[in-house]
Amino acid sequence: MKVVNLKQAILQAWKERWSDYQWSINMKKFFPKGATWDILNLAEALLEQAMIGPSPNPLILSYLKYAISSQMVSYSSVLTAISKFDDFSRDLCVQALLDIMDMFCDRLSCHGKAEECIGLCRALLSALHWLLRCTAASAERLREGLEAGTPAAGEKQLAMCLQRLEKTLSSTKNRALLHIAKLEEASSWTAIEHSLLKLGDILANLSNPQLRSQAEQCGTLIRSIPTMLSVHSEQLHKTGFPTVHALVLLEGTMNLTGETQPLVEQLMMVKRMQHIPTPLFVLEIWKACFVGLIESPEGTGELKWTAFTFLKIPQVLVKLKKYSHGDKDFTEDVNSAFEFLLKLTPLLDKADQRCNCDCTNFLLQECSKQGLLSEASMNNLMAKRKADREHAPQLKSDENANIQPNPGLILRAEPTVTNILKTMDADHSKSPEGLLGVLGHMLSGKSLDLLLAAAAATGKLKSFARKFINLNEFTTHGSEESTKAASVRALLFDISFLMLCHVAQTYGSEVILSDSSTGAEVFFFETWMQTCMPEEGKILNPDHPCFRPDSTKVESLVALLNNFSEMKLVQMKWNEACLSISAAILEILNAWENGVLAFESIQKITDNIKGKVCSLAVCAVAWLVAHVRMLGLDEREKSLQMIRQLAGPLNSENTLQFYNERVVIMSSILEHMCADVLQQTATQIKFPAMGMDSMPYWNLLPPKRPIKEVLTDVFAKVLERGWVDSRSIHVFDTLLHMGGVYWFCNNLIKELLKETRKEHTLRAVELLYSIFCLDMQQVTLVLLGHILPGLLTDSSKWHSLMDPPGTALAKLAVWCALSSYSSHKGQASSRQKKRHREDIEDYISLFPLDDMQPSKLMRLLSSNEDDANILSSPTDRSMSSSLSASQLHTVNMRDPLNRVLGESPAPRPSALSSAPPVAAPLSPPGSFPPALWLAPSFPPSFQRPFLGAALSTSVSSFPGAELLPGPAHGIPLPPPPAAQPTCSCSSPPSWARGPPAPTRSSCSGSWRSAWTAWSRAAAAASCSSCPSPPCRSW
Repeated sequence: MKVVNLKQAILQAWKERWSDYQWSINMKKFFPKGATWDILNLAEALLEQAMIGPSPNPLILSYLKYAISSQMVSYSSVLTAISKFDDFSRDLCVQALLDIMDMFCDRLSCHGKAEECIGLCRALLSALHWLLRCTAASAERLREGLEAGTPAAGEKQLAMCLQRLEKTLSSTKNRALLHIAKLEEASSWTAIEHSLLKLGDILANLSNPQLRSQAEQCGTLIRSIPTMLSVHSEQLHKTGFPTVHALVLLEGTMNLTGETQPLVEQLMMVKRMQHIPTPLFVLEIWKACFVGLIESPEGTGELKWTAFTFLKIPQVLVKLKKYSHGDKDFTEDVNSAFEFLLKLTPLLDKADQRCNCDCTNFLLQECSKQGLLSEASMNNLMAKRKADREHAPQLKSDENANIQPNPGLILRAEPTVTNILKTMDADHSKSPEGLLGVLGHMLSGKSLDLLLAAAAATGKLKSFARKFINLNEFTTHGSEESTKAASVRALLFDISFLMLCHVAQTYGSEVILSDSSTGAEVFFFETWMQTCMPEEGKILNPDHPCFRPDSTKVESLVALLNNFSEMKLVQMKWNEACLSISAAILEILNAWENGVLAFESIQKITDNIKGKVCSLAVCAVAWLVAHVRMLGLDEREKSLQMIRQLAGPLNSENTLQFYNERVVIMSSILEHMCADVLQQTATQIKFPAMGMDSMPYWNLLPPKRPIKEVLTDVFAKVLERGWVDSRSIHVFDTLLHMGGVYWFCNNLIKELLKETRKEHTLRAVELLYSIFCLDMQQVTLVLLGHILPGLLTDSSKWHSLMDPPGTALAKLAVWCALSSYSSHKGQASSRQKKRHREDIEDYISLFPLDDMQPSKLMRLLSSNEDDANILSSPTDRSMSSSLSASQLHTVNMRDPLNRVLGESPAPRPSALSSAPPVAAPLSPPGSFPPALWLAPSFPPSFQRPFLGAALSTSVSSFPGAELLPGPAHGIPLPPPPAAQPTCSCSSPPSWARGPPAPTRSSCSGSWRSAWTAWSRAAAAASCSSCPSPPCRSW
């Protein structure tokens, strides 16, 4: 079939009544593939044929709609074609055009070149002008119809025009496109302004208020387009700051014992970096506190969060007050923050239900006591909250009506801590019975956890622990004493020992340990805790000398335990008993395994161990946990059975005081000690905790999922939610501890670079910064020293650094560097860690990043194809995208951060620096990409003077020369002599002129081959013309 032009093809389709998909197929057959339909003006041709008569042609219109849906024609060509129709008297045609616009006006897009995007902006501007003209014509017809008494037809068309106008302008994206078109076509925008004025004059006389209001709203939207860039609407409506929220949650969850000054400095830094107004800043702190209070697990976790909210945060605000310009200003800001907080009624109601009291009331009183609120403001706020609480759902019942709320108990516990510290300062030998009564009351109910939480929140826990260490040391042995005095001494030792174990497990061992720099005496409990107490991430050797005391003491203790009469307490040296119990348990266990002792005898021995003092059972289980780790699967049964016996209830009666209270603490201690080994052996032991909370954040990771999937899933949920919850913080901390700093940081940066929307990347940066605060300094070193250089020097990854994720990554790097540098400057007040984490050097020695054989752990962490470069050996990677593990981790915070940020390394003196040159100078700095100069230098172990004086001088003048191939790449380099001789031959051989100089392609195989050939020749050959060939020493 021959077709002359596009118009004939459309008429042919209409005559033969093709369906829309038949029309599409035939059109693609008729016309060449090279020409696009916009160039042929398909949309304009279809509309021209469809609008010939008084009503549109439905068949040809169906072709146009199919072309739009199948993207045969662009949106800009359709809008341009519609704007050329100007016969507004044909109502049906106008309605058909409005229906076509309705198909896509809320989802305009353009896939093509920049010119086509500008074309879409211009087409939308033309369509807006056409809509205004059409609306004005419809309004004019309506006015004429009202005068003639026939308003119905004009009113319907006017409503349709206003509806399309409102739908088009309600989209922020469409208004942004119109703003661009206004800048491109100033004359067209002037025509729109005239049409808008004309439309306003016509509509002013309309009697229909709904249409007039709709038209005024459209006019307001059009007038707002020129001012779009000057209005920062997102900033005005931003009331949530997830970084502040996460920092407060992190501090309350994992660092209650930390000092307040580092937290204050970090919060102020975030406030300055994100330009947060003070009222919203304080509001975010209170919101995080209430969320943490609601999410906290029952028991110790709830008490810790209560102490953090009602004792520590007011102290933080007192210090923040010093950063403000004036006391009055900050007091007003705190008052405004509480005004905002009172509007969050559901949050406050939930917290009140959880704590069984009016939390806001307690908080206002505490802030007023600290001078953060005036009395008038406090009374005003309390009255408002009281009025709100009258409508809140009350959960008071007979059961919880008698329960005292935790906030009140915590506030009363604070002065009690001070009184106990004064009591502990007294001479223990004068009134041990009175001291025992005080300690016995501390053990009842949740008194101990209340006092410890109050002491931790007010910074008195370390002093608290030191007093009990002194008491424990005092009671380790006694001279001449009566039976009663020996019982009191045993109880004081046992209670102090159990309390200290509980403190170490709940708040971290650093609270217990004394500062080694002070030269203070190290007491028994500190020694035992460091060498014998199992902790998370700490593996003990059961054959360590600390578990092998004097054999005579062990034999006497075994005889004492095997004697089924009551244990004698007089003149018992409890420190020796605790150190000897491990060897005694080993003897008893061997006897049981060899059939010398029956199970009934083991039961009696374990009852004897825990029958008087629970601390002996704790020491015995501590050794058994270390022992079970070293046994095979079929050898663990009896050891686990002994742990079960020691942790179980006592089969006989106990005659010493406070036994039930001591058993509760002992059970909690044993549960924490055995958690790791019980998980590894799939064993269950029921601990008689008697109301104590279990370990709430233990074993959070799903058992059969790769930890990279867990990390990405948790971060995706956090990003979607917009804030980090307490459980997610613990999951991130576990993953950081398990995968290591590099793995953790690298995978989270990959998640950031996947985001493509600006608002999502900004939110991700705020959340990542708060997550990185788990170990900010080490994360910063990895980010600046390894991950960023890898991204900047690998051209295959440059596409991921485009805006907006590239800008977001730069912002994150700056924030992390600033935080690490600031905390480094104030190292004296650096935060305490909640739990033990092995030093980064120890971690690298176990799992090196660039080992020739990637460790099993690293292979298990990630199996995706995009992680192949992480798992490959260093010889398989280009030097531009890889740093060795030793290079990465020899950078530490003792060196300035600008070393990591890219300052050129200082010249290092060489033993051969005074020798004459023997090699050609290196390439000038311009021969390497400038990005390579950002990489840090190799560690001193890799900087031996292997190329003689010429290299030693040229390396110092060449930024980034440390990236040249060397021992780190597996290239064998002969060690140099103490002094470099020179060849005196008149025509020395080629090998005597020195090694081949590295060039831009130094990592290639040809250069390595030349180097190998040179080194072999230098080692085996000599100059025949030299009387004494010094070249051989090369």
